[in-house]
Amino acid sequence: MTDFAVSPEKNQWLKDRMDALDIHEKDIEEKFVRSSGKGGQKVNKTSTCVYLKHLPTGIEVKCMKDRSQSINRFIARRELVKRIEILTGAVELKTTKLDRMKKQKAKRHKRAKIKVEETKLAENDQ
Repeated sequence: MTDFAVSPEKNQWLKDRMDALDIHEKDIEEKFVRSSGKGGQKVNKTSTCVYLKHLPTGIEVKCMKDRSQSINRFIARRELVKRIEILTGAVELKTTKLDRMKKQKAKRHKRAKIKVEETKLAENDQ
């Protein structure tokens, strides 16, 4: 396995998790495609989005969270490991429910901040 543009500890963690779940690089089909969304000309010229397909299970992962292809490769593999853990039952669904709850609370927090800013703007206009 190649090293990605993250810390050595994270590279080692990913390698250990993949070994524990018996995921081999030869079983992963990897493609690089152009990202969508913000970024303008840079996005249109570089293929930083990573598409992974785990051939034995058929699980597909697409990652375009970062502008770096290497970091996206790492994040995509991490997501693949997470999905395979859920599929094999190595991790309980409770942890994934906790993740969903955390994301939901973060969205609420973000909406609350926006609402506070809107009320401040309305008060300043009066």
